[in-house]
Amino acid sequence: MAEQAETAITGGTAAEIADSVRDLIESGILVPGDPLPPVRVLARRLEVNRNTVVAAYGLLARSGAVIGQGRAGTRVAEHTPMAQEGYVATGTLRDVASGTLRDVGTGNPAAELIPDLSTALHAAVGRPVLYGEPVIDRGLEAWARDWIAPDVPSDFQLTVTSGAVDAVERLLAQALTRDDAVALEDPCFLASIQVTRFGGYRAVAVPVDDEGMTVDGLRAALAQGVRAVIGTPRAQNPTGVSLSARRAEALRAVLAEYPYVLVIEDDYYSLLSQRQFHSMVGPDHRRWALVRSVSKFIGPDICLALVASDAETASRLAMRLSPGTTWVSHLLQRTAHALLSDAGTRAAIARAGAHYAARNEAFATRLAQHGIETVAGDGINLWVGLPVFARDVGERLKERGWLVRTGDEFRLDPAAGPSRHLRLTIHELDDSEAEMLAVDLADAVRAGG
Repeated sequence: MAEQAETAITGGTAAEIADSVRDLIESGILVPGDPLPPVRVLARRLEVNRNTVVAAYGLLARSGAVIGQGRAGTRVAEHTPMAQEGYVATGTLRDVASGTLRDVGTGNPAAELIPDLSTALHAAVGRPVLYGEPVIDRGLEAWARDWIAPDVPSDFQLTVTSGAVDAVERLLAQALTRDDAVALEDPCFLASIQVTRFGGYRAVAVPVDDEGMTVDGLRAALAQGVRAVIGTPRAQNPTGVSLSARRAEALRAVLAEYPYVLVIEDDYYSLLSQRQFHSMVGPDHRRWALVRSVSKFIGPDICLALVASDAETASRLAMRLSPGTTWVSHLLQRTAHALLSDAGTRAAIARAGAHYAARNEAFATRLAQHGIETVAGDGINLWVGLPVFARDVGERLKERGWLVRTGDEFRLDPAAGPSRHLRLTIHELDDSEAEMLAVDLADAVRAGG
């Protein structure tokens, strides 16, 4: 098959060559694992410059169709599943379901802390909503405006989408074209990595430190021509870091020179957060969006996010919604409004946020007692730094019955080498289970020392 493909690839430009390879993959002539012709060989046969073939292979790599392997050449990408939040690969899932493994890498909220929907669902039932009616439920819109207004420029428009990931995907699609560059935090939220990769955009890594996205990293990304920046103002996933006031001010100063770069702030943790909100969007920035979903505090099944943005971004986002879902179910919107406007529910959400913070802080203290120093940030997860490679520790913990997520899944820059971090979701462990995990983790680290 690979030999046949070598003579079947055609084209005189990078785009034409890339399209030809895609056609061969889709038709089954090239299959996962097959090598592509060496650059110099294909360039000679097609009578094009070698840089043209390099550019074609680059387009294919960024779309996920092929994988560059340095001196080993370029091969058709294997169809391996990407890491997902909330669940694991099928084979491992069987071990979790059988009790062989305890999953402490899910990133899920605690089911018992999700508010009871019964009363809210009853309140949501009303007259049918027909085509042509307002996209946003009026009650939810009024509540959301009061909630969001203090954290955005005074002039904003409100849109509702089917969750934060849906919002980010559509926001990027209305502003970018394939192969445009997007600045992402590194390490990064899994869904942002996936949306960028599947959209055909180029991810530019911006390092994260203990105050959030770094100023030098953002400046370097903007110098590379990124057209969008995705940042997490609070409870950055996976690190738990939140933007400090000082860092947010510095980022605003950098972005002031690029007012038309789309800045998306994913404040997914919002009502659960133990940190103050600080925005990197300045008052004069022209293209921006603040996304707040409800899934972490009233449940993933209430798949809804509120998007505040400038008028132009809101208009384009509405156009991206119109050919497909058109609107988010008003039953979901009314349910969300009934819950969020209820004082008892809001108090329960606040208690849930305090619970996650307390459990993470307690586990960080346990780890310190076993010689592993870590800082409990904000959010559902705990980002644990290790003196050895996380992947080896993860394998040893698996032998002891624990399933963890290593930092490798969240990294954008492969040149940085193997990760030395674990992302743990430990809030559902009781004290004895937490102590057992801390002991096993410390033993796994010592075994690799």
